[in-house]
Amino acid sequence: MKNAFEKLVPRTVAKTIFHLSITAICIMACNDENHRQEAGAAPVAEDSVQKGSFAYDLKFLQEHDPELVHLQSSASGILVSPKYQAKVFTSTASGDQGKSFGWINYKAFSTAIDPHMNAYGGENRIWLGPEGGKYSLFFKPGDSMTFSNWKTPAAFDTEAWKVTGQSKDSVSFQKDMELTNYAGTRLPIQLNRSVTLLDQAGIEQQLSVKLGDSVQAVGYATLNTITNKGSFEWTEKTGMPCIWILDMFNPSNATTIVIPYKAGAAKEKVATTGYFGDIPADRIRLDGKTLFFRADGKQRGKLGILPKHVLPVAGSYDAEHGVLTIISFTPDAGARYLNQEWRTDKPVFSGDAMNAYNDGPLQDGSQMGPFYEMESVSPAVALKAGASLQHHHNVFHFTGSVSQLNDLAQKILGVSLGTIQQAFTK
Repeated sequence: MKNAFEKLVPRTVAKTIFHLSITAICIMACNDENHRQEAGAAPVAEDSVQKGSFAYDLKFLQEHDPELVHLQSSASGILVSPKYQAKVFTSTASGDQGKSFGWINYKAFSTAIDPHMNAYGGENRIWLGPEGGKYSLFFKPGDSMTFSNWKTPAAFDTEAWKVTGQSKDSVSFQKDMELTNYAGTRLPIQLNRSVTLLDQAGIEQQLSVKLGDSVQAVGYATLNTITNKGSFEWTEKTGMPCIWILDMFNPSNATTIVIPYKAGAAKEKVATTGYFGDIPADRIRLDGKTLFFRADGKQRGKLGILPKHVLPVAGSYDAEHGVLTIISFTPDAGARYLNQEWRTDKPVFSGDAMNAYNDGPLQDGSQMGPFYEMESVSPAVALKAGASLQHHHNVFHFTGSVSQLNDLAQKILGVSLGTIQQAFTK
């Protein structure tokens, strides 16, 4: 029995229409594919998505945050989450199928809320400090500073942030909160945060470099603003917070953190290295102008650079995967930085201006990561009512030929890739 279409149209005509329709669909698909390739985004096939790729993390995060913001510029892209405290979860320099640079703790998304901290990961997140000390925001007044009493404030641990603006290359957020510090002062606070994806010209301008023709890059700038929304000034009597930016990345057996610093007098202390006990000598080295720190995710250790010696840049090189990572930020050598150790017997303003952390197993053998971190903090925020302070923190990743990455490392960090790779072979 003929169907209605065959009754109205002769069979030969119907066949012609059918073939023309298939051809049109193929042309449309090819045009769409060409458009994706022109935009620098590789096609994503469902069966080709592999863990470790940007496409995998995009799919995973969209399932957990339907409002996830995906910013793209040519082959570079970043994923920013309103639900997960305005984090930049990850980035890519080479499209959907390219390497995903941020560390994501996948298992944390399917477990119950942790009373201490919910480590979802993310290669750029905003916290407030200090973590410990007389003005701590992580301990209730009078509590002993032990892990059982330690709790990350929900405002930057589990609560969603409001999107206040979005364009093709940027997104901005706002969060209002009221925190009580260890001194017992209630601090009404507003945080505003913008994340801007940079194109190649923007990256080159930010770092005062020229990218070689083999280099693939992704870079973004974050502007983080804290406002005193209370009716009184933040002083040494009331206590004051600081902005704290933390970047979590994937380690490898051949990853080294590189921190240039201002040299001091002979034997002058440049870095705080005893946060979790002394870092073994085969994992840290200072040569008078550069600090090298193993970032293999195999032994827990943390260090910090004192404000007097800090420079506005740091980085890492993963020789196993050929990834050069750079962070830049806005330190102030003449400002006061809060000590964040879990103790109250140290001077309040004896803290570091930037930090680095390498994850590793705890005493019981368990481990959150592995990952490694590079961090920056603002000075102590002594603000009058209604006043604000800004802190800039930018992140860049580069892949490409060793020679052209070497040029970037020398211009930005002041050392060659060879020097970085040999830092712990001597």
